[in-house]
Amino acid sequence: METTRQNKIARLIQKELSEMFLLQTKAMNGVLVSVSVVRISPDMSVAKAYLSIFPSNKSAEILQNINANAKSIRYELGTRLRYQLRIIPELKFFIDDSLDYIEKIDQLLHP
Repeated sequence: METTRQNKIARLIQKELSEMFLLQTKAMNGVLVSVSVVRISPDMSVAKAYLSIFPSNKSAEILQNINANAKSIRYELGTRLRYQLRIIPELKFFIDDSLDYIEKIDQLLHP
């Protein structure tokens, strides 16, 4: 069960990460990275961000690139949120494949 504070901080981080990824992917034609959900640990030290990446065939490559640059992303997040948060949590990124799962189920139901 997440507390109200965890939910507020998670939504704030989700909003800022979404804006950051939107700006970075504008240069890359045909690629869209959106933050579907952010879960934050009870001690506010770790934030897990689940990313929805389009096209999904490039998702592993893009996720690897994002994880390689996680420290610089955390730094930029810190500059954006320096007045709202005292400590910026460590960021961990995962692929949110729920849309692919829904599409697969839909194809199975409607051949």
